[in-house]
Formats: sequence, structure tokens, C-alpha cells
Amino acid sequence: LVGAAGPTEPPATGAVAAPDHDPARRLLLARGAAIFAGLTATGVVGYGVRTALGPPRLDRVRIPLAKLPRSMDGLRIATVSDIHLGPLRGRAHTERIVAAINRLDADLVAVVGDLVDGSVAELGSAAEPLRGLRSRYGSFFVTGNHEYYSGVEEWVQEVDRLGLRVLQNQRQEIQARGGVLDLAGVNDLTGEGTGLAAGPDFATALGDRDPSRPVVLLAHQPLAAKEAARYGVDLQLSGHTHGGQMVPFNLAVKLEQPVVSGLGEVDGTKVYVTNGAGFWGPPVRVGAEPQISLVELRSA
Repeated sequence: LVGAAGPTEPPATGAVAAPDHDPARRLLLARGAAIFAGLTATGVVGYGVRTALGPPRLDRVRIPLAKLPRSMDGLRIATVSDIHLGPLRGRAHTERIVAAINRLDADLVAVVGDLVDGSVAELGSAAEPLRGLRSRYGSFFVTGNHEYYSGVEEWVQEVDRLGLRVLQNQRQEIQARGGVLDLAGVNDLTGEGTGLAAGPDFATALGDRDPSRPVVLLAHQPLAAKEAARYGVDLQLSGHTHGGQMVPFNLAVKLEQPVVSGLGEVDGTKVYVTNGAGFWGPPVRVGAEPQISLVELRSA
């Protein structure tokens, strides 16, 4: 007799497994990630705009120089670059920077290029507060690349009129506290082959000087240190890089300049790069706040 239960069917083979995800859920997660990324980007940009338009921070750095006389130990140079006066940065920007520098009670003031993005006719009034800069031994200026886009010859004359000495491939003997330091300046690399404010001439600025004295060179671009090192420059003060300003600009700067921000060294010459007090292009700074630097020289 055959049992009441019929024969058992063999298990099915080749069955398709159920999907391990829900398409609707996956779409929801993707949309959530996109919204999160958008909000993050908006927050970063908002932070960057506030930073770029905000007041420059103060950076203090001590730099030992082997040749600096002990009597000059502690000599302080207020250094600023890349003020970038223009459509979004006017007279109030200059006034804020001048006030911040004057509070430092510095021995010297160095403005290392890229003051303007426009002509004297457009921005002369915005630059006027520079007349109020105070220091014990003088205020000095060297051209940046943006001066060459903005009427460099007129700006050299205007900055001189405002009381800053423009060092055009020149040097100035600084006698202070019983010691002597050479302060030199070269025109920006962009000026090569142009007229009155032609490119840098390191031999004119640095040649035939007393090598026992320390020399501080003002040069807008850190790249100038490759040539400055051949003349035994002890310290170069520069700007130009904006400290990177933001991605991907910071990556490009690293490919072009030997030092992007802060203190570095090029072929034995110390190079200090300040982040700049303004901005170029979009008013955004992320990871590189606007800056005024107080450089304190120490005898080694």
C-alpha cells in the first residue's frame, strides 16, 4: 500500500535570490547624502566668506639672524602683503590695517606688494590712509605682480607720496640701537622687461655691500629667494601666496612657490611668507586667515 502522504517534491534549484536592498531606500539615502554635501559646502563657503571679509589676525614670529648685532636684538618689522584694494575692499579696509599695524609700535613697516587691483584714479582715495602708518625707522614698499596690472609707474609715485619709501632694486641702511642692518627691496618678478619699474635686479640691490651686516630683503614672491640666496640674504619677507587661500588654489601655489606660508628656508636663506591681509578672486578664505605679521629679529 502506498502511504497517505504523496511523494515529497525535490527542492527547487536555480531559484533567484531576493534583492538585498530596497530601491526606494537607496534613493532616499542618495538624496540625503547630496543634501548633506550641499549643506556642508554652503557652510564652508559661508565660513570662508566671513573669514576673507573679516579683520586680519596678528601672527608673531621670532627669527634668529646670525649676523644681527646683540644691540639690535628684538628689532620688530610689521609686515603686510596682498591688501588688494579694489571693488570689494576700499578705504575702510586700509584704515583697519593701518590701525592694527600702529598698535604694534613696530620699528619698521614692510608692505610687500599687491596693494591694489585698479588705477590710482580709481583707488587713490582708498590707499590714502597709508599716510598714517607709524614706525620708528620708516615704512617701506615693494611692488607685487598686481601693481603691474594696475599702472605700476603711477602707483610707485603715489605710494611714495603717501610717505612709504619704495625700494626699487635698492637698499636702505637702518641704524638702530647702536647697530646697522641693510634693508633691501627688489621689484616683482612680473616686471621683467617692462619700463620704469622693471623686474628685479638683485645685483643692484644687494651687490657691493658690507657682507658682515645682516640683510633683510623685501620681495613679493617667495620664489625670488632662489636668486636672493646667491647674494647671501639672511632673511626674505614675502607674500603673494595668500597662504593658499582655498582649495584648489593652494595646490597650485605649492607647485610654483618654495614656501607657501610661515617660515621656511631656500638654499640657506630664511624666507617668511605672510598670508596677506586681503584676497584675490572670490572673497573666500579657508584654512588661511588674512594676516598681519610682526617679525621680531633675534641675535643668534
